[in-house]
Amino acid sequence: MYLTISIILAAILGYLLMMMGPLIGGLVAFGIVAGCLFRGLYLLNNIHKKLSETYPTLTKAEAAYEKHLKELDRKHREHRE
Repeated sequence: MYLTISIILAAILGYLLMMMGPLIGGLVAFGIVAGCLFRGLYLLNNIHKKLSETYPTLTKAEAAYEKHLKELDRKHREHRE
């Protein structure tokens, strides 16, 4: 239902933008797209902050283990070549 309403509203908005002319319609359309992009970036930043609080950083032992695994993987790749 929400998708149907969104499609109908987008069609009406597109029709109104076409009636406004290229300059005003283009500015309004650019504002809508830029606003959606900035809102998306804001939400991604918010999600990142919440996940960073939930999952803390690695301990020294875990970081050393990850470094060791990466080094082994690098050596293994060099050996295959």
